[in-house]
Amino acid sequence: MMKTKVLVLLVAAGLLGGCENMTTGQKGAVAGAALGTGIGLATGGTFGAVVGAGLIGGAAGYIGGSAIGNNK
Repeated sequence: MMKTKVLVLLVAAGLLGGCENMTTGQKGAVAGAALGTGIGLATGGTFGAVVGAGLIGGAAGYIGGSAIGNNK
């Protein structure tokens, strides 16, 4: 299980590293989805709970990132 968590974090870091041409909202969505999925995995949730956490995290990240982008 620990190897899976490390792999997920490495994939998330790789995705965030390739975000050059993304808006702030899109970057927030990717980061939020990765964070939500990681939290779901760390708590030992079921597949549905992990996917749901990723979706909720992505939505929250997009809203936060868009708000930051609009304030620039």
